[in-house]
Amino acid sequence: MVVLYLMTFKGLTSLNQIVQKGYSKYIEYVCIGIDKNVVNDYSNEILELCKSSGIKFFFRENVPDHQSEYIIAVSWRWLIKSDSQVIVFHDSLLPKYRGFAPLVNCLKNGETEIGVSALLASEKFDEGPIINQISICIDYPIKINLAIEKISFLYAELIIDIVDKIIGKKLNFYSQDHDKATYSLWLDDLDYKINWNLDSNSIKRFVDAVGYPYNGAKSSIDGQTIKIEEVEVLKDLVIENRVPGKVLMMENDCPVVVCGSGLIKIVSAYDKDGMNILPLKRFRTRFI
Repeated sequence: MVVLYLMTFKGLTSLNQIVQKGYSKYIEYVCIGIDKNVVNDYSNEILELCKSSGIKFFFRENVPDHQSEYIIAVSWRWLIKSDSQVIVFHDSLLPKYRGFAPLVNCLKNGETEIGVSALLASEKFDEGPIINQISICIDYPIKINLAIEKISFLYAELIIDIVDKIIGKKLNFYSQDHDKATYSLWLDDLDYKINWNLDSNSIKRFVDAVGYPYNGAKSSIDGQTIKIEEVEVLKDLVIENRVPGKVLMMENDCPVVVCGSGLIKIVSAYDKDGMNILPLKRFRTRFI
């Protein structure tokens, strides 16, 4: 038997695959996590799937003792204290991007391959031995919500592989190459601000990587913070006195902004109250 700790769309997709494959009988219970800081944490959907499938479920605050040798944690954000072996799913091809927000940072950096690692939890984060990894290649531009959808299906494939190995008592591990490790930092409000000194392709990747369900790319004009949701990369022009962040021209009521190299056309942007700020009130605007 296995205990599942599940959150978000990745957790829902994983549980749905368990049900579809007829593996519900191997699940002792599901622990459901709630995150009020996102638009949808999928806790209700996970709960309803448990009910319809006859799987016992509990919320994080009242999780009981269990008999299972293994816990599988999908998209889980809290420390799990247990005598069982804890298997964690991580949004990167370890040992690269250990830490926080790995998928977001993969997209920001323009990685052409993204994936999921299943590893044994360790005292130091994301350093435990690996059971298996699955990856896919991606093309740009790609928005974070589509990348999450794509990677969620990898979760579903991986969880069946892990449960199969547990059932067959064929669960093997191999050590990570720690010399090749890289790390991914957590995000706060400052990390959502656009750096106009970057090249236009990097800015486009950034805007797409921190969009819904994340907080969205931010900039400011006239001291007011705005959210920029959609941008396009335009061919660069020769600008004799290049100043990143300044509006160069308007194209169909959309401001074309100078970057460190290249140009960005802002297609949709909103103020703090969710009101559309386009077209701009004045042409001579500087994004900071």
